[in-house]
Amino acid sequence: MASFTSDGVTIAYDDIAPAGPAQGTIVLIHGFASNRNEGWKRTGWYTAFERRGYRVIALDQRGHGESGKPHDLHAYERERLAADVLNLMDALGVERADVFGYSMGTRTALELAVAQPGRIDHLVLGGIGGKFLEPREEGSSEKMAQAMLADDPATITEPMLRSFRQFADEQGEDRKALAAMTQTRNMPFDHDALATLPMPVLVVAGAGDAGAGDPEALAAIFPHGHGKVIPGCDHFSAIPHALTKAAVFDFLDGVMDEDDFPPFE
Repeated sequence: MASFTSDGVTIAYDDIAPAGPAQGTIVLIHGFASNRNEGWKRTGWYTAFERRGYRVIALDQRGHGESGKPHDLHAYERERLAADVLNLMDALGVERADVFGYSMGTRTALELAVAQPGRIDHLVLGGIGGKFLEPREEGSSEKMAQAMLADDPATITEPMLRSFRQFADEQGEDRKALAAMTQTRNMPFDHDALATLPMPVLVVAGAGDAGAGDPEALAAIFPHGHGKVIPGCDHFSAIPHALTKAAVFDFLDGVMDEDDFPPFE
């Protein structure tokens, strides 16, 4: 396992070089209760990017996988999560890269994009949509924390919360760390700041992902944004789907509605 220390926390990562000359570098940021192996390797993204000649960099976000799992709420402030990614890029000598975040990983990716827009060539946001622009449901963070800490998962009545708890248990994640992460107070994103991001942005989500909403509604906030709906998928089934991969690679290749993506300098 490769690892480095960021802000006193051990961060595990993979850095996979292509067989030939690199066609690009992609940084992958997984979602809540997942990890780099479950979120990206098992779902076929490592292989897909390697076949296209990409250098693949993926980390376990703090609180997940093989990375450190502090139980302090302040350890999971969004700025710290984004700093872990930036510190990893610096440690590996990566000046610029494409960045792909899924679900919770989109928030880390967006924080990085706002703080260091010059470090990102293309930004892919998966498992997210128009509901990102709406105020969070009152008490939603507390409900997720309670689901993570429940002694008996059968007592969790909300299907989405039960799905995340089941997923966390399947991955053997530290549920106290996950509960701390959900309770960390972060300021809402500044929509005006998002509206000035210079890089092309793809927002992609499954048609059945009720928690995400319409990806085109979120894509519209970005100057060079595009939304893509993946039919027949929910939040969990969209990430490994071949149509999601096709949309991402079309976007990175610059062939998805080219008029929407003026030359990026």
